[in-house]
Amino acid sequence: MSTGHDHGTSEVKHEQPLWWALGLTAVFLIAEVVGGLMTNSLALLSDAAHMMTDVIALAISLIAVRLSRRPVDARRTYGYARMEAIGAMVNGSLLFLVAGYILWEAIGRFRQPPEVASTGMLVIAVLGLVVNLVSMRLLSAGSGTSLNVRGAYLEVWSDMLGSVGVLIAAALIKLFDWTLADPIIAVLIGLWVLPRTWTLLREAGHVLMEGVPAGIDIEALRTEMLAQAGVDQIHDLHVWSLGSNQPVLTAHAVLRAGADADQVRGTLAEMLEKRFNVHHATLQIESAPCGEDHGHA
Repeated sequence: MSTGHDHGTSEVKHEQPLWWALGLTAVFLIAEVVGGLMTNSLALLSDAAHMMTDVIALAISLIAVRLSRRPVDARRTYGYARMEAIGAMVNGSLLFLVAGYILWEAIGRFRQPPEVASTGMLVIAVLGLVVNLVSMRLLSAGSGTSLNVRGAYLEVWSDMLGSVGVLIAAALIKLFDWTLADPIIAVLIGLWVLPRTWTLLREAGHVLMEGVPAGIDIEALRTEMLAQAGVDQIHDLHVWSLGSNQPVLTAHAVLRAGADADQVRGTLAEMLEKRFNVHHATLQIESAPCGEDHGHA
C-alpha cells in the first residue's frame, strides 16, 4: 500500500533562487579560472575547482526539482529520482581528479615558488566572497525546508570558506611577500575538499546500491512493525532509497488469527509514514508465511 504524499512539489518554489545562485556562481567560476591563470595563483585555481563543484551541485539540485515534476512512465516506474545520486557520483569523481591535480601542482611550487600577482588575486577573492554571500542569502530560505536546497546551500557555504582562505593567502603575499602562502592555502583547500568528496561518493554509492537510508534503524523498524496490533510475523523486509530523501519499503506481514487484513495494512502504513517518514510502502498481507525466506531480511 502506498499512501498519498508530496512528490517534491514543496521544492518547486525554491527553483528561482537556485537559478540565480547557479548563474552567479557559473559566471564567477569563469572569472576565477581566468584570474587564477593570469595571476599565477594556485590557491585561486584550487578555489575555482571547489566553485566548479558548487555549479555542479546547484545544477543537480535544479535537475532534481525539474525531474520531480515528470510523471512515471512505462520504462521508469519510479521516475527520475536516481539522477540525483548519479550526478553526485560524477561530481565526486571530478572533484577527486581536480583535487589530485592541485596537490600535485602544489608539490612543485613548494620547491620553487613562482611569482604571484597578489593584487589581482586579492580583488578576485573579494568578488568571489561577495558572490558566495549573495548565493547563501538566496538559498537560506529553502535550506530549512528542503534537503535538496540544503545540500546546495552547504556547498556554497563551504566555498565561502575557500574564498576566505584565498584572501588570507593574497594578504600574506602582498604584505610579507610570502609566496609559499599560495601553495599552502591551495593544499589546505584540497585536503579539506577530499574528505567531503569521499563522503559524497559514499552516500551516492549507498543510494545506488539500495542500502538502508540514513536515519533508519532496520531492526527498530522491524520491532515497531511487529508491535502493531494483528501482526504476528514480518519477513522479506527491504528498505532502500530512490534519492536522498525518498525511502521505499516492501515487506510481508503475517496476520494473527482473526485480524483484519485491511485494518492491519492501514495501521502499518500510517505508522511507517509518521515514525519513519516512509511514504512509499508496499505491504503484502498473509494469513500464513508464504514459504521459505530465500535469504531476505
